[in-house]
Amino acid sequence: YSIMVWKMIYKEIIMKIVGLIAEYNPFHNGHLYHIEEAKRITGADAAVVVMSGDYVQRGTPAIMPKRLRAEMALRCGAGAVFELPVCYSTGSAEYFARGAVSLLDRLGVVDSICFGSECDDLEAMQRTADLLLQEPPDYQEILRRHLRQGTPFPAARQEAVTEYTGDDRAARILREPNNILGIEYLKALKKTGSSMKPYTILRRGAGYHDRELAGEFSSASAIRSLLAYSGSSLRAEQMAGAFDNTPFSRILDDLENQVPSVCLALLRDYHRVQYPIYQNDFSLLLKYKLLNKSPKSLIRYMDVSEELANRICARLNDFFNFKQFSELLKTREMTRTRIDRALLHIMLGIKKKNVQEFMDGGFHFYARLLGVRKDQSRILSEISEKGTVPLLSRLSEDNILSETGRRMLRHDILASNLYTSVVTDKYRTAFQNEYKQALIKI
Repeated sequence: YSIMVWKMIYKEIIMKIVGLIAEYNPFHNGHLYHIEEAKRITGADAAVVVMSGDYVQRGTPAIMPKRLRAEMALRCGAGAVFELPVCYSTGSAEYFARGAVSLLDRLGVVDSICFGSECDDLEAMQRTADLLLQEPPDYQEILRRHLRQGTPFPAARQEAVTEYTGDDRAARILREPNNILGIEYLKALKKTGSSMKPYTILRRGAGYHDRELAGEFSSASAIRSLLAYSGSSLRAEQMAGAFDNTPFSRILDDLENQVPSVCLALLRDYHRVQYPIYQNDFSLLLKYKLLNKSPKSLIRYMDVSEELANRICARLNDFFNFKQFSELLKTREMTRTRIDRALLHIMLGIKKKNVQEFMDGGFHFYARLLGVRKDQSRILSEISEKGTVPLLSRLSEDNILSETGRRMLRHDILASNLYTSVVTDKYRTAFQNEYKQALIKI
């Protein structure tokens, strides 16, 4: 009897937590499935999410503000949501993954990490991750050869992996976006020396890039496309098609089977109050920054090469809007996503030397909490006790941070204030800077 009592006490004391990395742009049924399935297969008591803030990894602003997306996640089962600093959330897959994994690790309470993938083969993904982590000399030479031929890096890497291993299965894995991120998470776990155990879940329903609604598990891309049409006369994208005159109530009807009911209610309540937000809503902000730059100054920013810096300045007279200018700058060697990220980094002032400083200092100097479920607030006391990074729930507490930490935080605050400025200007609502934004408690 006494052994059973001690087991019950031990279970009450020790909380098992799974870490999730997400953008929720926007939250949909697939994300709900991910949270529930991650807790089931890991046996976790709670899920902690590291989520991109107001800008996402493909180099664009999120379609809706971070707090609205965080609230959706909390109402659908996430225990707590932390913001991934903007320098990592807008980085390449490698920077994004390293920043997110290291933050989860430094919380000190996360036992496992669970991510979605198209292949659902953790062993095969681990083999590919090991190869890309080691980068044997022969592999490096093959990769350089393909890059010299003008092949974009993603395709060049696929070709190099196939040629080096003599097996095209690894290359097929590298063709899918969730697999690519998953491999980067596995690499980051090894680089970090983390004890978090990885799990993967097979992505259900539509493909990542599918633009049409399909069944109950449509892609975020398809849902964003539908919501984008809901901007009507307020849209800042060039759109045309069957949805032009579709009332928003009809769009909500179409989304009824695509998003959890609590999310549908938030989509209805905040439509044309906080969203939709488009890349082109930031066009004047971007052009202002570009008009003040020279090629020499542009190469200081993340993802900006000397070649791209020269091309930006040479074509600036052809600037019409953010999206059009990015498309104009695209070449065979440089993907549109890479250019989107570069332009976003220029607009937000994210420089190579700053990001290097942050990484050299340990990647993170705080864990910024966006929201928590009241019934799982014990997570926070666990993090306060076991974490190796300060828990930041209010910006007024920034005096506990190092100078480098305050510098990183200023980048995050500026990025969010710019986003909020665009939202409030577009929808004629009152502006609230980051210092006045309240912690979400569900």
